[in-house]
Amino acid sequence: MIKKINKTRFIHTAVVCFLLAFSACKAPSLVEREVDLKDLPQNFTNTSSTDTTNTALIQWKEYFTDSYLTTLIDSALVNNQELNIMLQEIAISKAEIKAKKGEYLPFVGFGAAAETEKVGRYTSQGANDANTDIKEGVEFPEPLPNYQFGLHATWELDIWKKLRNAKKAAVFNYLSSVEGRNFMVTQLVGEIAESYYELLALDNQLAIVNRNIEIQSNAYRIVRLQKEAARATGLAVSKFEAEVLHTKSLQFDIQQRIIEAENRINFLVGRFPQHVQRSTDDLLMMKPKAIIAGIPAQLLENRTDVKQAELALEAAKLNVKVAKARFYPSLGISAGVGFEAFNPKYLLDTPESLLYSIAGELTAPLINRNEIKAAYASANAKQIQAVYDYERTVLNAYIEVANQLSKVDNLEKSYELKAQEVDALNRSVNISSQLFSSARADYMEVLMTQRDALESNFELVETKMAQMNAYVHMYQALGGGWN
Repeated sequence: MIKKINKTRFIHTAVVCFLLAFSACKAPSLVEREVDLKDLPQNFTNTSSTDTTNTALIQWKEYFTDSYLTTLIDSALVNNQELNIMLQEIAISKAEIKAKKGEYLPFVGFGAAAETEKVGRYTSQGANDANTDIKEGVEFPEPLPNYQFGLHATWELDIWKKLRNAKKAAVFNYLSSVEGRNFMVTQLVGEIAESYYELLALDNQLAIVNRNIEIQSNAYRIVRLQKEAARATGLAVSKFEAEVLHTKSLQFDIQQRIIEAENRINFLVGRFPQHVQRSTDDLLMMKPKAIIAGIPAQLLENRTDVKQAELALEAAKLNVKVAKARFYPSLGISAGVGFEAFNPKYLLDTPESLLYSIAGELTAPLINRNEIKAAYASANAKQIQAVYDYERTVLNAYIEVANQLSKVDNLEKSYELKAQEVDALNRSVNISSQLFSSARADYMEVLMTQRDALESNFELVETKMAQMNAYVHMYQALGGGWN
């Protein structure tokens, strides 16, 4: 009767343990979210164009034809510190792949040990050692030393692909870091080009200031002669003198901005301050390359930040699977083989000194699974976050292209009108000077005309610089610059 009761209890206990283990293996259900790009427009404008020709596929050495600019970019791709830091991040990600790959392979190690132990004779171990039979001729020392060496191995069988998915996630993180490096290259190329065109614009503005100083100095000389001839007042002389001094002061402002622009380029190139060699061509005569935007779907392939977000999303999905697999039982195998003896000369005596072991272990989380649940919920939240980040990146890429297309078009129209304005004001400067020489125009008309012409020429140069930079940003927005 007692045996029957014990047998019944054993069966009940086994059933309870099985049910608990089964419930332990059940992962909680969480809300999931997939990428939704159904609303991605078919083109960037209101037209129905499906032309897949894309400026982003042009290499930056072909897109930027200025030899000085390409030399600066080449140097920056080698020496820029931030880019080199990113390369080390890639190396770290690559090492992480090897680490994750090693986790699902057997771990094999070699060990050796030596110890001495003295136990009391009237203890269970001491009495047992005293009664141990040793073959004839073998001394049994006291205290008892022990020497051993051998191989030991452990291996977790990846039955739920937890370790392999972790390795795949590390691969996606590595590829994402590579795309991050490519995105940084795109930004670096664009930043150098932008600073380079700013430098050319400042050179152009400095030349305009120098020309205006010459014009204003000539007008100042005329008004002094007129004052000596009693045809002008001292007020007119003072006004012309002040205008010349004001324009001369602009030289130093522009020279300071030139130094800062040069050093910004020097920093990007990774070198200490020095003169930046650049083209002497007139910025206003430069013609940017034509832009062909292609179709929005190409942003998914050409934009490195979009590809980086996509790879990060794939890694996040695998991390959810890794976290979910922790709810399931894990199967581990351990084994060892070696030699052990109380005297080194007996270490290799077999079978007496030979030892070996093999064991299998099946474990499943049963109690206090809060940490596993929290890790699973965290991984799922990060995966949903990665979905939103991917959709945000795609949306941002489309809007950047749309904005730059509009900007390129509007700046082109604005530049044409500004150029006409500059031509009109430059003619008015000559006319006002002639009228002033013949006393047919007031000195204030001459001063205001000269100032308007100077400001207009400055604005024309800045508009041209903005136009050139818009083409740089357009190239970047389409995903060019890293290949």
